[in-house]
Amino acid sequence: MAQLVRAPPPPATSLCFHPKLFSPVPRTRMAINPTNTSPSFNSRKLPILLFDIMDTIVRDPFYHDVPAFFAMSLKELIECKHPTAWLEFENGVIDEEELEGKFFKDRRPFDLQGLKNCMRRGYSYIDGVEQLLQDLKQNNYEMHAFTNYPIWYRIIEDKLNISKYLSWTFCSCMYGKRKPDPDFYLAVVEHLKVDPASCIFVDDRIKNVEAAVGVGITGLQFKNSDLLRQDLLRLGVDIAIDAQ
Repeated sequence: MAQLVRAPPPPATSLCFHPKLFSPVPRTRMAINPTNTSPSFNSRKLPILLFDIMDTIVRDPFYHDVPAFFAMSLKELIECKHPTAWLEFENGVIDEEELEGKFFKDRRPFDLQGLKNCMRRGYSYIDGVEQLLQDLKQNNYEMHAFTNYPIWYRIIEDKLNISKYLSWTFCSCMYGKRKPDPDFYLAVVEHLKVDPASCIFVDDRIKNVEAAVGVGITGLQFKNSDLLRQDLLRLGVDIAIDAQ
């Protein structure tokens, strides 16, 4: 049974679930279908690191930038937007044109390209995260995005070039599934062809972390980059220091 483990003081810390300690000595295993983020074609270094994107790697513009774009408060925006349109867009059920037609409950027209430009301006790396990804990459860890996001992940990639650190392998718009659906996590493990315990998943939302633990994946709730670095080190992940 997965156990909630709290790190020692200071009190402001991330939460570490199902903490499997990984040996500091690099471990590799044969990979049937390794991704292009693997250190070599025939083997991969464990653990495999799975990252949520929004508010874990990248700032989410929805809470501040998007309401401002519509000249609304966040509360007003939530009240008048369609309750499922964005979720359907994230799941790949509707396309961009259909989103434009039903974004608001009353189907009012709006500037879709302006919204996309607004979101693009708002995308930025969370403080300290890019350096952490760079350090992990230097140590040849295989890293994947595991995120609930629509096809607009390509806008993030175009601006921030996240693929130089990790692969956009597991996006909800590709799989038609969203976290915390256990089937999405199981699909990830099946694709990677490793045991769940050979993966570490990082997400800012606790329900998504708990769902990962439910299928045997080690889960970390993201609070900030410094605490995440400490938690990964505590789990035995080898992180380059002062890598440039």
